[in-house]
Amino acid sequence: MNLRNVRRMLFGLVAPALLSALASSNVFAQESFEDRVANWKEGDVAMPAAPAEASLHEFFVSASSPNRFMFDRDTLTVGADQVVRYVLVIRTPGGAENVTFEGIRCNTNERRIYASRSSRGEWVPVKGSEWAPILDNTYNRPRAALAYELFCDGPAPREVSMKCCAA
Repeated sequence: MNLRNVRRMLFGLVAPALLSALASSNVFAQESFEDRVANWKEGDVAMPAAPAEASLHEFFVSASSPNRFMFDRDTLTVGADQVVRYVLVIRTPGGAENVTFEGIRCNTNERRIYASRSSRGEWVPVKGSEWAPILDNTYNRPRAALAYELFCDGPAPREVSMKCCAA
């Protein structure tokens, strides 16, 4: 038997074993992820303080939007449930402002709006608020920018997100 035939024989024996091991580890990882998602429970959510101008951090969303997008560094948290929570402030060139308290789940690529700030300065819970996919479209672009560029490192909250924007 020559060297070429020995290599083929070894490859024929080793390759199926390696493929089987990789496949089973992938199934394990998938089951583990599905179990984590199925068994996940959201922690208690407390409304944050009003955003302070000095703690607002501006971030880029799109060159096509004239609005300014900011989040409040002082409200940026990662809960025990692995949800990144923050206050989002969107200002138009005319001075109108939209302030919301939101959350991002990095491991499922979802977002949720808990409450919006009224003109009287009170948090008003959003009725029927549920977790929804983060789509990189016009409406969700601020959330996609925060998730993909600042808050998430793949499926996990980014540790540096808390330090990303020190004053």
